[in-house]
Amino acid sequence: METTDIIKRIRKIEITTRNLVSELFSGEYHSLFKGQGLEFSEVREYQDGDSFKQIDWNVSARMGHPFIKKFEETRELNVMFLVDTSASTLFGTQSFLKSEMITEVTAVLSFSALSNNDKVGCLLFSDEIEKYIPPRKGKKSALRILRDILYCEPKSAKTNISNAVEYIYRLIKKKSIIFIISDFLDENFDESLKLLAKKHDVIALRILDKAELILPNAGLLNLQDSETGDFFTVNSSSRVIREKYKKVAKQQELEIEARFKKMKIDLINLQTDRPYSIDLMKFFKFRLGLKNR
Repeated sequence: METTDIIKRIRKIEITTRNLVSELFSGEYHSLFKGQGLEFSEVREYQDGDSFKQIDWNVSARMGHPFIKKFEETRELNVMFLVDTSASTLFGTQSFLKSEMITEVTAVLSFSALSNNDKVGCLLFSDEIEKYIPPRKGKKSALRILRDILYCEPKSAKTNISNAVEYIYRLIKKKSIIFIISDFLDENFDESLKLLAKKHDVIALRILDKAELILPNAGLLNLQDSETGDFFTVNSSSRVIREKYKKVAKQQELEIEARFKKMKIDLINLQTDRPYSIDLMKFFKFRLGLKNR
């Protein structure tokens, strides 16, 4: 895309996502992703209703009557986005390409984080590290992430999730919220993801196209694997082939859900044929419900 086209896309995405951020996500985001530490606030005299566990015995002994030490929750978080730029994300048969949905979802979550006064950063990856944007505050940071996603011309068509996860594990020391946004058409990333989840709060957003789940009846299809370049032909008019395709796709769905459950990592499936806001909001409310139990 030309620079002017990218600026228009960024502006359009900003306008499209503005209402979602303010009306749907800000409250839930704030409640769900609270600060994860405590910092010293003040020492003051003990008052009725204060917990005796807060009494600072050293200060109380010096002053001759009870004082308590107050702490406040640290509000600021690091929010990192690991964004898949491999060639398989350029697929789409519905209203969105998978890459377009990835960009919008990243925008919604970035602006939600910034409205919460958090820092946002991003790692773009294929089977290589394409670009790293360190976590920063401010609207310019989110707009830079969008710009770099749209400008990105990946050096590779392939995917290596484990490589990206290991890179961010070594780089980010402070406990962070990490959203991995990908179609997860890759293998052998389980161990690296499990390790990352021990250190950070990891959430996987899997982007799917309807045609990856149900083969449309569209006659003889000449297809190409976008990551390997291999060509093959499928007779989608055959009911037997369509049923077999559906069965294999269903089995793959069950397997990937089982893998993430075993890793104890939340997995959200977002499909290009339906509004992503519904599934994101459902996840936020579900996770908030678990947290408040």
